[in-house]
Amino acid sequence: MKKPYQWDNYSDQPYQLKDKEYKKKMRKKELVSLVKTFFISLFILPFSLIMMPFVRRKHVDSNTFFCMGVDFQREPKESLKLLNELGVEHILLRFKLWEMDSLPLLQEFVSTCQDKKITLKIMQDQEHVEDLQLLQKDLRTLFGTLNGHVDIYEIGTTINRAKWGFFSVDEYNRFFQTAYDLMTQEFSHLLGQNGKDSRNPKLIGSGVIDFEYHFTAHTFFNFFKYRYDGISALLYVDRRGAPENTQMGFDLSDKIAWLSTMVWLSPKTPQKLYITETNWPITGTAPYAPTSEHECIDEEQYADFMIRYYLLAFASQQVDAVAWHQLIAPGYGLIDNREGIRKRSAFEAYKNMLQHLKYAQFLRMDIKRDYYILQCLVDEKLLQIHWSLKPTTLKNEDYFDVLSRDGKLIEDEILNIGSSPLYIHIKDKV
Repeated sequence: MKKPYQWDNYSDQPYQLKDKEYKKKMRKKELVSLVKTFFISLFILPFSLIMMPFVRRKHVDSNTFFCMGVDFQREPKESLKLLNELGVEHILLRFKLWEMDSLPLLQEFVSTCQDKKITLKIMQDQEHVEDLQLLQKDLRTLFGTLNGHVDIYEIGTTINRAKWGFFSVDEYNRFFQTAYDLMTQEFSHLLGQNGKDSRNPKLIGSGVIDFEYHFTAHTFFNFFKYRYDGISALLYVDRRGAPENTQMGFDLSDKIAWLSTMVWLSPKTPQKLYITETNWPITGTAPYAPTSEHECIDEEQYADFMIRYYLLAFASQQVDAVAWHQLIAPGYGLIDNREGIRKRSAFEAYKNMLQHLKYAQFLRMDIKRDYYILQCLVDEKLLQIHWSLKPTTLKNEDYFDVLSRDGKLIEDEILNIGSSPLYIHIKDKV
């Protein structure tokens, strides 16, 4: 990344832009686009809110719904072992366009993961945003090198944060248009194939972070001549604490429903929605934590919030995949690698969740007085997952098989239902 942009290797993101005059100049340059964002959102946001009750749930493939973010340059051999231990079938890799020399390493890692569905998040810098010929050249190299090995390309990320290189939605629209034109014109032979050895690459985009749907609206409704194969969103809720907490009256489930409605209304995309980044920062890990200590939580809360985020998103039946960010990262990952490989409790929690829900069929979600019960079928048998925001108890019946969040058998006569989800297998009554 060239000045005034700098990359923070601790938290895996750009540093905040310090040059206020530069930011002011760039925003003034993109004033027309910013005005368009305002007026588009002024119409689309209230209309999509009205239409929310009319969006139908769809069938979500639970096998690829659970996705794990992996840094292919960080402990690659250990990452492969850990992925296999988790049983993850869908992974998300991030690639920096300003580090094209790392492409051989990416290609090598991808070649070892051909049994998995692969999403590649292509991350931009200011140079590639401004120089679309450079973008086209590097994307041509990237698409050509990874031909047949990647299922989904996410074009651009975090487009509503200046430190990531975009100062307007139209800048992003031009960026995505370049990728779309290149793929459809020069790599059309990859599209629509169903051969055994070929993957049909899809281009997804939007890439808005957090609950800032006014930017999202502009990426969905514009006159650019491109189409998405699905929508990507970096739907963090970490600054609100628990995933059930509200922001302007909307909890995670509401945010997903609203976003899904906008996807449904947009003429630019099929009804495909991917949450390609989310997590919570972990206390005591500075400078690796991506936020201040104020937003950080302890490792047990991290595991609870992670599982509940997944359960709520799965229960929506409107999200095709949730990619956790990420496997190995001291400040926010399932693994802390500062002193060797240390599995946090979230690792076992994720593994247990995947073992239970990998082939699950969603039935319903019941919520009453902050008590949540997700019900689904696993191997034709009923599975209930219970948690409560207000600690309570439940009698452990003879026809229950109860496992903790981390997969340990619970035989207590009285079950304590709290922030850690419990898996209750319902046996046939004799």
